[in-house]
Amino acid sequence: MEQNELYPIFLKLHNLNVLIVGGGNVGLEKLSFLLKSSPNANVEVVAPDFHLEIKVLAEKHPSIKLTEKKFKKKMLKKRHMVIACTDDLKVNKRVYDLARKRYLICNIADTPDLCDYYLGGIVTKGNVKIAISTNGKSPTTAKRLREFFEEVIPEDINQMVENLNEYRKTLKGNFEEKVKRMNEITSSLKNKE
Repeated sequence: MEQNELYPIFLKLHNLNVLIVGGGNVGLEKLSFLLKSSPNANVEVVAPDFHLEIKVLAEKHPSIKLTEKKFKKKMLKKRHMVIACTDDLKVNKRVYDLARKRYLICNIADTPDLCDYYLGGIVTKGNVKIAISTNGKSPTTAKRLREFFEEVIPEDINQMVENLNEYRKTLKGNFEEKVKRMNEITSSLKNKE
């Protein structure tokens, strides 16, 4: 059986420089997805023209920059990650090849073989965030799982996280003792009764 070998990480996109190449429907989808989780993400979107809703998002988010030009190699300078989602496969492949030469992580929309990462389903409840991956096989399944978790995770889970964080600050002892105490307190979360 094939296994998902992707390594999940949570990026601070307000500290990174993201480039999106493509200003159409897919560019809108990618930008919206990033901003839903990271409303202060530093993103530059490059395209000869932009979907109207991308312009609206850029007006609402000062950290978004729109550059109305065709993609040029120099646009990859000082980037951490790249998303290419133009309707021109040659441009997307060129972005990927150039990004790889610069050791930039890159996602080419709807082309799993040209992706270093995927934008999976995300559930957010305050400080709690769950990422869902189907290894690029079924975005629809990730969407349905996201909807399920959004429904079953209580809205007040953030209060529990805040309370446990405050309690954790009061604990004395070494790391091992603190972990043991926190495990005792949170053990009821996995109780199957």
